[in-house]
Amino acid sequence: MSDQIFIGGGGIDYSEPQYLLLDKGNRHGLIAGATGTGKTVTLQIMAEGFSAAGVPVFLSDIKGDLSGLAAAGSTDSKPHDSFAKRATTIGLDLQYDSFPVTFWDLFGQQGHPIRTTVAEMGPLLLSRLMALTNVQEGVLNVAFRLADEEGLPLLDLKDLQALLLWVGQNAQKLSLRYGNVATSSIGAIQRQLLVLENQGGAALFGEPALELADLMRVKNGRGEINILAADQLMGSPRLYATFLLWLLSELFEELPEVGNPDKPKLVFFFDEAHLLFDDAPKVLVDKVEQVARLIRSKGVGVYFVTQNPADIPDNVLGQLGNRVQHALRAFTAKDRRELKSAAETYRDNPAFDTAEAIQHVGTGEAVTSFLDRKGVPSVVERTLIRPPSSQLGPIDAAARKAIMSASDRAGKYDATIDRESAYEMLKTRAAEAAQEAAAAEAQEAQIAEKEREFKAARRYDGTGASGRSATRKAPQDDSFASALTSAVVKELKGTTGRRIVRGVLGGLFRGR
Repeated sequence: MSDQIFIGGGGIDYSEPQYLLLDKGNRHGLIAGATGTGKTVTLQIMAEGFSAAGVPVFLSDIKGDLSGLAAAGSTDSKPHDSFAKRATTIGLDLQYDSFPVTFWDLFGQQGHPIRTTVAEMGPLLLSRLMALTNVQEGVLNVAFRLADEEGLPLLDLKDLQALLLWVGQNAQKLSLRYGNVATSSIGAIQRQLLVLENQGGAALFGEPALELADLMRVKNGRGEINILAADQLMGSPRLYATFLLWLLSELFEELPEVGNPDKPKLVFFFDEAHLLFDDAPKVLVDKVEQVARLIRSKGVGVYFVTQNPADIPDNVLGQLGNRVQHALRAFTAKDRRELKSAAETYRDNPAFDTAEAIQHVGTGEAVTSFLDRKGVPSVVERTLIRPPSSQLGPIDAAARKAIMSASDRAGKYDATIDRESAYEMLKTRAAEAAQEAAAAEAQEAQIAEKEREFKAARRYDGTGASGRSATRKAPQDDSFASALTSAVVKELKGTTGRRIVRGVLGGLFRGR
């Protein structure tokens, strides 16, 4: 088995092979270029190369084109002649082939459903997902802390909504312990949860949650290519970016350290990567930088796909060792500055001007630089990208459905499991508190009735007795009985009052 992936031919006549070394595949990468310059084909041939080497791949399919990885290309296809000509130019023996593919879809329509729980997503990413302010994020952190302390599992959106409702009802008490918990902030979070639900975000949360092992399978020596249907998901770009960042974070948290493997354990392609960083708070950018810096020791390679390298923060861009730069257009002064900045990140090649090459490479051509055996970026080369072995363009709906039905993941995630969690627990506690309050009210009514009967009886005894002594004793007996009754009723009423307050305000969260 080869220890490298053939990307294309470089040099003056495109005869110099350009390779991505497998043992440097976890050192991350960048695929950049303007719309229509060939980024998708580059992503496709990289996914093919990693899969053929036994490396599982995860990628998002923004336009639906990448489902063609599941089918072999054909000599009858429209681009065959141009592909054959390009293959001859770069010295490639082009063989058409298909690759093992698993389809995923947050909405469960074009692939197997893919979910996580609210607890696994965590308050930081949820705050990013809902565009919360710092104050609102603080309130969300309080809610998550309470869920942990009270043993209330947060699995789906209704769990979080129920928990926030309780927090709002007890805001004054909680503020003494956790700092100010403003009900206005809770209301704002609830509104954002409603917006998220209307955008289809509820489908992301629940059980069964995704098992990472299902993304890291090897079939007959080939790594499975996991394709996330993202055409509909892109209608909610913040949901798209947050989900992929969550998945990346989960890989970082769950996978063991492997050091410097001979090949990656998984390669992750993050298409439309600019969505991850648009208006992102510094704490989130810092998290992405941390994951990019450390996840390579877990054997995971991350490849950002975007139009312009300027979309990626410098601290993250500096972590990307393998680069394919398709054409950038320079129509404005800002474009020219960004073009110059992109060129300066490559090692100069005396044969051509890098900035000039980036501006004028044609479709299917790119400026490339890959890490060499010593881990040093190679000199930049003008490279003709190899044609794909799999089908260019999407497969039809029937073929997709057949692949989904034949998958051993079929049925595993289809049905949602709604086990007892925060929503059900809080509902039970509320019902118990209501019963407790109703019983207390009934007891209070019973005591009040006995008090009335007692007073009525004393009045009857006083007026019905004969003799002067009975007349003299009656006021004393009435005064004593009235005082005793009032004291008992006052004590019982106080107990009832405390019981009602505790049941309605505090009992929902009291440990049972």
